[in-house]
Amino acid sequence: MTDTPTEAAWRLAFGDLTAAQVFALREGTAWRRLPGNTTDRYAGLLTITDLDAFLRTDAARHPRVSMADGGRQGSAAIPPDEYLQADSSRVDLPRLFARYDAGGSLVVSQFHELHAPLARFCRGLEKVFLHPVQANIYLTPPGAQGFRAHFDTHDVLVLQVSGSKSWRVWDDIPFPSPSRATPWANQQSPAGVAHALTLNPGDALYLPRGVMHEAVAQSGDAPSLHITIGFLEASIADMLRELLEILEAENPALRASIPSWRLAESDGAAAIAVRLAPALAALSSDAALDRIALAAMDRITRDRLPLSQRSLTHRPIGAEDRLRLSDAMHHHLVPLPEGGGALRWYGGVETLNATECAWLTQLAEGATPASLGAGALPFCQRLAALGLLERF
Repeated sequence: MTDTPTEAAWRLAFGDLTAAQVFALREGTAWRRLPGNTTDRYAGLLTITDLDAFLRTDAARHPRVSMADGGRQGSAAIPPDEYLQADSSRVDLPRLFARYDAGGSLVVSQFHELHAPLARFCRGLEKVFLHPVQANIYLTPPGAQGFRAHFDTHDVLVLQVSGSKSWRVWDDIPFPSPSRATPWANQQSPAGVAHALTLNPGDALYLPRGVMHEAVAQSGDAPSLHITIGFLEASIADMLRELLEILEAENPALRASIPSWRLAESDGAAAIAVRLAPALAALSSDAALDRIALAAMDRITRDRLPLSQRSLTHRPIGAEDRLRLSDAMHHHLVPLPEGGGALRWYGGVETLNATECAWLTQLAEGATPASLGAGALPFCQRLAALGLLERF
């Protein structure tokens, strides 16, 4: 039996670490180096040849493509007009190569949206963590530095593809749990003593958000190519903002106004508390918590690219075909009060009866339409046509 995208991505990202160990990393603030077992461990995800091919397409445009040089005064970001065509967002290859030769690092953001191996890898991790996962690419000339010491506002996993890079990592976190709303003005200096380490091909480095770090490509003939996997977990504030938009139309407590003309009175704070109490109760009710969970699941099914398992040459499912639910397409089943369930996915909602829900459970492990019983073949053909099933 072949691995699912989730199984393959997990092993490639975390090796022999158990789910409990990785979840502890994600829930903590400690960074960790993950030594590789082979130097070509990540060669199937990306090569410099892949980047060369991409730069020769019309998709090679700013801001997806950018450059950085830690040796610059002020911001490390290289002005786009130094490597783009005049009055265009399109890359000017000769100028980009010249800037690269002078020490500029090439940065390609969100490359999982264009490169199938990275798309499958990120999707596999998304199925575990249930939030978006992205892949940004960094190619740094020998001896050069892209960005100076900084922290990221989401957890990252650095995968060293080729070449080597020297890292300094600090334990200090200047802003606890930073998010995109956290200010950054290049004024934060790392505190404490830095840990020095080198990432060689096949090695990985996990950095929780807020951990200060910097990296320099080692001197020599080979540039450093690494993939930074970003774990884009929603904050509590993100979830509450989305929930407020949903519940305001339904709950009068959230539409109530606070009489501003009372705020200057001695009991103005008490008046605010009285109005806020039912609104806060509505946000912390069991029903609201269920809505938060459903909204989070719907967000990932709606916002991420569908990686359908069917093709333009789709062959109809047969009764003896071995099938399983596809990990490549986000979906989740929500029980309905009247029985059965709602299969929510990128394309909308499929209402299933109790028998179909039972079939879906069996298909998660793998089954043939014949083994599921009478009436299962049309059901499987319907899901396969939507790209939700795969042969294995």
